[in-house]
Amino acid sequence: MQLDSKIPEGPLAEKWDKCRFSNKLVNPANKRKYEVIIVGTGLAGASAAASLGELGYNVKSFCIQDTPRRAHSIAAQGGINAAKNYQGDGDSIYRLFYDTVKGGDFRAREANVYRLAQVANNIIDQCVAQGVPFAREYGGTLANRSFGGAQVSRTFYARGQTGQQLLLGAYSAMMRQVALGKVKMYTRREMMDLVVVDGVAKGIICRNIVTGEIEKYSAHAVVLATGGYGNVYFLSTNAMACNVTAAWRSYKRGAGFANPCFVQIHPTCIPVHGEFQSKLTLMSESLRNDGRVWVPKTPGDTRKAADIPEDERDYYLERKYPSFGNLVPRDVASRNAKEACDEGKGVGETKLGVYLDFADAIKRDGLDVIMRKYGNLFHMYQKITDSDPTKEPMMIYPAIHYTMGGVWVDYELMTTVPGLYATGECNFSDHGANRLGASALMQGLADGYFVLPYTIGNYLATVPPVPTNTDDPAFEAAVNEVKDQINKLMKNTASGKGGHTVDHYHRELGKIMWDYCGMARNKAGLEYALTKIPEIRADFYENVIIPGSGQELNQSLERAGRVADFLEFGELMVQDALLREESCGGHFREESQTEENEAKRDDENFCHVSVWEYKGPGTAPVMHKEPLSFEHVIPSQRSYK
Repeated sequence: MQLDSKIPEGPLAEKWDKCRFSNKLVNPANKRKYEVIIVGTGLAGASAAASLGELGYNVKSFCIQDTPRRAHSIAAQGGINAAKNYQGDGDSIYRLFYDTVKGGDFRAREANVYRLAQVANNIIDQCVAQGVPFAREYGGTLANRSFGGAQVSRTFYARGQTGQQLLLGAYSAMMRQVALGKVKMYTRREMMDLVVVDGVAKGIICRNIVTGEIEKYSAHAVVLATGGYGNVYFLSTNAMACNVTAAWRSYKRGAGFANPCFVQIHPTCIPVHGEFQSKLTLMSESLRNDGRVWVPKTPGDTRKAADIPEDERDYYLERKYPSFGNLVPRDVASRNAKEACDEGKGVGETKLGVYLDFADAIKRDGLDVIMRKYGNLFHMYQKITDSDPTKEPMMIYPAIHYTMGGVWVDYELMTTVPGLYATGECNFSDHGANRLGASALMQGLADGYFVLPYTIGNYLATVPPVPTNTDDPAFEAAVNEVKDQINKLMKNTASGKGGHTVDHYHRELGKIMWDYCGMARNKAGLEYALTKIPEIRADFYENVIIPGSGQELNQSLERAGRVADFLEFGELMVQDALLREESCGGHFREESQTEENEAKRDDENFCHVSVWEYKGPGTAPVMHKEPLSFEHVIPSQRSYK
């Protein structure tokens, strides 16, 4: 496997311009002859489909839901970053770049991050033109608020519904192209395999979720925009349909998988409340603008929050990190919440929670002002917990959220398989070991609106513009492999054997992943996980029960396929975590910490991207390294004090 990042030469601020100028172009007449498959219709997929359709390409867009409006991008609440510097508080493209590299604990490519900061301003202009209802100041200018890891206000927002509003903007632009005939929408399809012909991506295999039919689709290029894999932990803030299948099947066809152990643990989630809970609910990080995080100073204190006087409260983030206070990055906030609970200071029935208190903000600004900012979030919290955040503090605890690892891509977003691209959360490229808040929406839209439309032409210009078809034997071979996997999953239904549901095995895997490859990791725990995951996987294939058949709408079968992939992918995550003998971002390796119990990086040995290559069933994968160099932001021990 060759890892050529294709980063242009020259000054950092000129690399993207140089890339665009040096790329080959496809003339408008030829664009009409090319077909591009885009898998996923969230922010990255919808914006890419809209942009490529507008350019004249013929796009086949695949949606796992019944409508793109249900993509998990709608769940993003707090905002999207851009360095507009409307407040005049010292922001700039370079500062956004600096904060993002530092926030990612120096494990991202400088060139990719700088490009992200460059195009972010264009995203805001694009979305305003689409009618996205960003919050505005009294005078009509766009409003901004702060997020973790920054000392400026650069986050644009639409109350607590930013993801939904941005998705509606991208969706409307995409549906315009559908109406014009440039984008063809395939809903209720799940990508089951990538078709590679002579080493080049030529199409995909899908399962029609409604009918169960296995379908073949061809194109000149394939784009993955399928989101993250946080559901490997079972309990996460992700929608239940989020999965790793498209990325994992592409990995098995030759696409390198980068930094799989890098996941984000979000500090402001509603705590777990029961054994049979199926997902967790995120409360926007924007709440940390006005909410104060605290726990009782005395371990084991069972008094209600209102009964604990001010001098017996530990506002631990403000105490430990006076410069950033409650707006430290997500990994720092998460690790400190876990530490407080480990010391016996946790609150709530499970003692796995800390308070997020708005009493001071309401007293300072008035309830009406706070409700205008966070009203829908407060209502959501009250509906779930039956507790009113305006009268008593929220309870929060860290949970699995975003994933920074993903399919390896070069500067042009192409994977190690020619003709296969990955955009948004399903690639690894921009966030290092920890994503700053409000940067997920930024990356998804940057890739779809302003990066891929330029870079994909550089590849298509080398591909003959002849019609594609599914006649190659590789398509039929892939179909047969998909059918064989389905039959393997369904064998207990036919035989009448089996003992456990799909969720049973998913929950078992999730517990292993959270306990041994979650916020805190150590060598012994990771080695133990590597013995347990194969046992769970073997039991899964031997005893899983899947009612129904494969020739119909069968949600149990859908979940079984995804869990089967998680059971393989989880093992790769643990292998990656075991080899990364350093703490970085939210990945606290207990053997690597400072005297103050902060994460301690090892730049001498681990300043690289870990890229895994599939070597076939029963054969250990091979890890390759892409070295990271830092010429503009020199790696240092992160400090938010």
